Amino acid sequence: MLSLLWQFFKTGPDIAQIADSEVVKRKFNSVRWRVFASITIGYAFYYIIRQSYSVIKKPLLASGIVTPTEIGIIGSIFFVTYGLGKFTNSFLADRMNNKRFFSFGLFISSLTMVGMGLVNSFVPLAVLWGLNGWFQSYGAGPSIVALNQWFSNKQRGTLYGVWFTSHNLGSSFAYFAIAAIVSAYNWSMGFVAAGIISLIGTIFIYFGMSDRPETMGLPNGAVYYGEKTQEQVDAEKKKSVSSQQWNAVVKNPAVWILGLSSLCVYIARYAVESWGVIYLTTEKGYDIMGAAGVMAYMQVAGIFGALLCGLISDKFFNHKRNKPALLYGILYSLSIAGFVWAPHSFTVDMLCMTFYGFTMGALVCYMGGLMAVDIVPKRVTGAAMGMIGLLSYAGAAIQEFVTGKLMTITVVGGEKVYDFGYATEFWVGAAIASTLLALLVWNAKPQED
Repeated sequence: MLSLLWQFFKTGPDIAQIADSEVVKRKFNSVRWRVFASITIGYAFYYIIRQSYSVIKKPLLASGIVTPTEIGIIGSIFFVTYGLGKFTNSFLADRMNNKRFFSFGLFISSLTMVGMGLVNSFVPLAVLWGLNGWFQSYGAGPSIVALNQWFSNKQRGTLYGVWFTSHNLGSSFAYFAIAAIVSAYNWSMGFVAAGIISLIGTIFIYFGMSDRPETMGLPNGAVYYGEKTQEQVDAEKKKSVSSQQWNAVVKNPAVWILGLSSLCVYIARYAVESWGVIYLTTEKGYDIMGAAGVMAYMQVAGIFGALLCGLISDKFFNHKRNKPALLYGILYSLSIAGFVWAPHSFTVDMLCMTFYGFTMGALVCYMGGLMAVDIVPKRVTGAAMGMIGLLSYAGAAIQEFVTGKLMTITVVGGEKVYDFGYATEFWVGAAIASTLLALLVWNAKPQED
């Protein structure tokens, strides 16, 4: 069985290269942009699924089916399975036909989402959401490996930023559309709708993605862009992928430090994104549609942050990310502090969420993969994404569990009153820690292939 799965998912063999240079140029350019559209739009569907749970949390709590602690446990299980899956599957992505790998993950993830809408107790919800986390991990690694297979190093920062907007596009859709469906019907319909919508993404990915250039008679991307000779690529292919992953990624201290910084970024990020709707409705008096609107606006700001961060570092900082990362980190910490501690004001909340969204889009782009990808060989970028992902989502899991524990519910006059206690200090402290950790790899240099 495992042998059959490996044969289905592994990358195809190289075929004889097309001799006509004009045909090569035309075909390479056409396919690479189809691949880029597929990973960007396709990954947005992954995020429609992931962010829908945040929208559905409050109605789930109100239904009495789960407690705040159980909500936190369900979220933690997802992040544990996602983090482990991202580590494993991103390492595998360096060897896979990512057209099949990427689309299969979304297909199964969509089915588990529909299943969540058909159950109504803690244990099956936790099991299905945990299973969902594993298949959600088929998204990021294949996306970045495909980006590196079809584009040059000099294009990477800018295009990584554009690809990263898929997070915000998917999340924005979830905040608007899934919130509207939940408000009109119930929480179970929110799960079912997110699953059915994302099944469409499976078809889009499968027919848009492609395997490596060499499997289509095209040159290796590094050769096509003049970054290496064919002889260098042939020699590299004789090296063990596993040894490169171990030596250039797992044993690289800078990758670990970036992973810890990303862990803290993700604590703060998922604190705001997972609990933001509840926080705004309980602490600041918004209704669910108003709170979802503020959070959706934040995701729109995140689109611009992600779009511009790679371009800014490529054009103005000579492809280096350290200086802009420091500036973004300071603003990230201040915006979260303002969001949770400033007095209730729609204007202040929107301003804080604008800065938060913009800086989050940039920092998750930088810390969540791009800075690590910059300092490892191109052939093992999937492994770098896996290492960073494992640590990042460990942070997200820690956040869910700790916030769920710190949060309490009391009944006053028949109304449920939510108290976040020390959770907000935990969120802001994590944002500050992420900025300080990033300073430790200020002078990290790219490793030559």
